[in-house]
Order: sequence, then structure tokens, then C-alpha cells
Amino acid sequence: MSGNSCNINHIQHCRKSIYVAVTVIFDQSTAASSSFLQQPPRALPIPSGLRFFISTVTQNPRAPIFGFHSTMSIVSTENETTSEKIRHPLQVAKQLEQFKTTIFTQMSMLAITHGAINLGQGFPNFDGPEFVKEAAIQAIRDGNNQYARGFGVPDLNIAIAERFKKDTGLIVDPDNEITVTSGCTEAIAATVLGLINPGEEVILFAPFYDSYGATLSMAGANIKSITLRPPDFAVPIDDLKSTISKNTRAILINTPHNPTGKMFTREELDSVASLCIENDVLVFTDEVYHKLAFDMEHISIATLPGMFERTVTMNSLGKSFSLTGWKVGWAIAPPHLMWGVRQAHTYIAFSISHPLQCGAAAALRAPDSYYVELKRDYIAKRAILVEGLKAVGFKVFPTNGTFFVLADHTPFGHENDVAFCEYLIKEIGVAAIPLSVFYLNPEEGKNLVRFTFCKDEETIKAAVERMKEKLSK
Repeated sequence: MSGNSCNINHIQHCRKSIYVAVTVIFDQSTAASSSFLQQPPRALPIPSGLRFFISTVTQNPRAPIFGFHSTMSIVSTENETTSEKIRHPLQVAKQLEQFKTTIFTQMSMLAITHGAINLGQGFPNFDGPEFVKEAAIQAIRDGNNQYARGFGVPDLNIAIAERFKKDTGLIVDPDNEITVTSGCTEAIAATVLGLINPGEEVILFAPFYDSYGATLSMAGANIKSITLRPPDFAVPIDDLKSTISKNTRAILINTPHNPTGKMFTREELDSVASLCIENDVLVFTDEVYHKLAFDMEHISIATLPGMFERTVTMNSLGKSFSLTGWKVGWAIAPPHLMWGVRQAHTYIAFSISHPLQCGAAAALRAPDSYYVELKRDYIAKRAILVEGLKAVGFKVFPTNGTFFVLADHTPFGHENDVAFCEYLIKEIGVAAIPLSVFYLNPEEGKNLVRFTFCKDEETIKAAVERMKEKLSK
């Protein structure tokens, strides 16, 4: 039964009580908390004894997979003296069986339970620019509240094209080479589902954002992974050469790179481009952190000779404007690739929030001074966190972009990254993210944890002080 299929008048005539609950049991061997629900169960006051008991689990869409041991749905039909319960295991398609609840949900809820400062999940604890929010509010007042054009509000598509030209020098057609999506996550999904056939190979660089693996699995793709290793997380070009085969359809890159903070160098991108042209391989490039490039120039691979014709460039508003909840993203590609992206987008989301697209158009026309200030602020936050982690005793790896820092936790003597992060939350009062969940082989990330500095300076300093006071080798 759903709130959309019954109304209160109908409910008032119901004579039976239906009790719906979701029981979630985590694998205790992961040393993880079972308290991951974002809010407690809520009993809705429905007349005539009809009661819904709903447990709501909110998941971050750009977060890595984590263990989820068992889930059951229990339906009870009650009358005066009897109770009959039927247990139904929750069902999921085979291609998604391996993808379970997220480490972000779990660690964030554990942080709430223990009053920890959350330097794990990558969302700002400050708000986006007023002029962007006001543009969206004005759009609502102006009546822009119905379905938007499927591939984007015209003014936003034009603003994206203008911004892309300013950033890359490339001129794109707003109507035929840009599609607005529900965040970059949907741009990734539409690109993969629209252009990848079952059995085709797609190469990823590990560690990688969890949405990549899940979406590729939904498409039936064969995932190949190449590991970027500390301290510099350089691309092993020889490994890439040996991994590409006649079945390789695409390489998916992310620069600046989550979670390492690495930025792909021009030499690395030139090598990737040469291999793609030689082997007729596409590139899907996730560039959501392109305005958070601190020490190196961000280079879009689409700008390299011969690459625009085989590249889908994906981006979003959230990271650059601290509006992650808006979920406004886009894909840029030549028409022959955009056709597949739009076909998938049409049946995934159809269109995106109309007034928020109006706000996004205003954002993308921000003066260059906005981005200068944004970068300056994040460089200052990065310095506070990096120096603080070093003072605590972590080995910290360089981060040239994004708002993440990787650190080696092994000086503190814990078995693995998950155990350390749980200890850090419960005993120290600071949340980080274990890196093993970003790999196909978790062993490759068991010594590393990720911290974020997309918080105000006071929050970062408070977290560092807690670790200095309580965390010992």
C-alpha cells in the first residue's frame, strides 16, 4: 500500500491494521554500527487503526558500497486476538546484489550517535551563494514550476556552453551537445546505460566513486580496474596498455580525483588519449571538482587532439557552489554520443527541477572572482587539516584537488581502516571514511582513510584538537 494509492477517506473505512517494518541487520564482523537509520521510525496517525511504521534509510548517491547482511520485510495482519506474521526477504536484481548500504550512511549515523565531528562525508556544513538561491526563488515566484525541457532549460544549456568555452576553449552546441541531468551521478548513469552494451569492457582507476561500479553492473558491463598507488597515485600507463582489449568500450576517469585528490597530468592524459584513439575507445570523464584544482592546471581530456569526438564530459553544480542537495548536473558530448545519453536520460529522469535550473544558470555566470575566492578558502581549509593530521601522527598524502585528504592510519595500530574509523568515531569523536570500500579488492585500501575539509575552519580545527588530545600511537 502506498500513500499515492489510498487516501484518508478510504483509510477511515479500513478495519484491519497493517504493520510494515523493515529490519536491518548488519554483519557484525565489519566492526560497524547497526545504528545507520537517519531518523527514528515514525508512526503515522492514521484513523481506524491503520498504522504504518516506516523506517527510513537515506543514502548518499556519491558514496562507496558497504556490507549489508540481511534485510527482511515483516507484514502483520492483526485482529482482536490473533496475530499472523509473514516474513519476506527483500528482493533485488542479481546485478545489484553486491551493492549494499553505503559506508557514508553508516559512518555519518555512527557519528551522530557518538557526537563525533563529521570529516567523512563530502558535503559542506555551510551554504551556497545567496545570489544563486535568490535566482531559484525568483524562478519559483515567476511560475517556472512545471516540467522543464527534457534536456535542459534553454538558458542553463547556454550558460553551460558559455562556461565550458571559457574553461576549455571548446565551443559546443547548447541544444545538441548538452544534456542537463540530476547531478553528475545521473549523468554517469545516462552515459553508461546509453552507450555501454552488456559484456563490453569499461576500465576504471581505483580507488573510485561507488556509483561507477553500480551503474556499470546495471548495464551488464565487464569492469576492469587499474590501481593508482600512493604516494602520488600516478597512472600506470603500461598496466593500462595491457588491460585494453578488443572488447574495451570506454575508460572512465575522474579528475580532480575522488578520493585521492590526485589530478591527472597532461602527460597522463596524452597517454590515455593516444591509447583511446589507437584502440577506438571512448572516454567518460567526471570533472565535478574541476574548480577545486589547487596546485595544478585542470585539463579536460576533451580538449586534446582527436578526443572531443570520443568523450563525454560530466559535471555538476554542487561542489563548486556548495549546493549538493540541488542535484543539477550535465553531460557534454558530440551529437553521435549525446544521442545515447539522452535516450537513457529520458527514461531515467526525463527532466530536472525547473527553478533549480534557473538558479544554476545564474551560478554559472558568476564572475571569475567567485572562483578565485572559492579556491583561496579551500586552500586555507586544506592547510589546517593537512598540518593538523601530520601533527597528530598520520602520514598524509598530497592532495592537489577536490576537498579530500588521504592519510595512512597504520601508526595507530588498528587492524584495518574500518576498525580504525569506528574507533575514531566512538573513542575520539571524529568521523572519517575507510578507503577499502573504494576498491574492487578491499585489501588495497585497508591502510588508508579519507578526511574532508569542506567544513568551516572552526569545525576542522575542533576535529584536529580532539585527535591531538585523545589519539595516541
